[in-house]
Amino acid sequence: QVHLEESGGGSVQSGGSLRLSCTVSEVIDSNYCLGWFREAPGKEREGVAAIDSAGIANYAISTEGRFTISQDKAKNLVYLQMNSLNSDDTAMYYCAATPNRGICEPGLFPIVVYTGHGYWGQGTQVTVSS
Repeated sequence: QVHLEESGGGSVQSGGSLRLSCTVSEVIDSNYCLGWFREAPGKEREGVAAIDSAGIANYAISTEGRFTISQDKAKNLVYLQMNSLNSDDTAMYYCAATPNRGICEPGLFPIVVYTGHGYWGQGTQVTVSS
């Protein structure tokens, strides 16, 4: 069973930054997608960023230009650098992984993961105050 563990969440003022980290317990496939999605009360689950095994990154419209996803393959780590945070970014952030590089877009990979074709962690809370 693949295990993912997020860290780095917390409280920050609007305009501030946070860096989330996710440790993946093992390599899930030679062609994979790693990503972050978030959930907030009263809002739909939203994929925010994804990166595939070739290093190609994709972002949601709401996060492009502010968030940066990266990975350290040697350490099985994936990061999410979040800058210019605002109150709309307040949510529980989850790291996810799926052995399917072909769906590595924020609008797709959360659906694939939640329908049983991937893995996700317990989440880390991000709270942005104005």
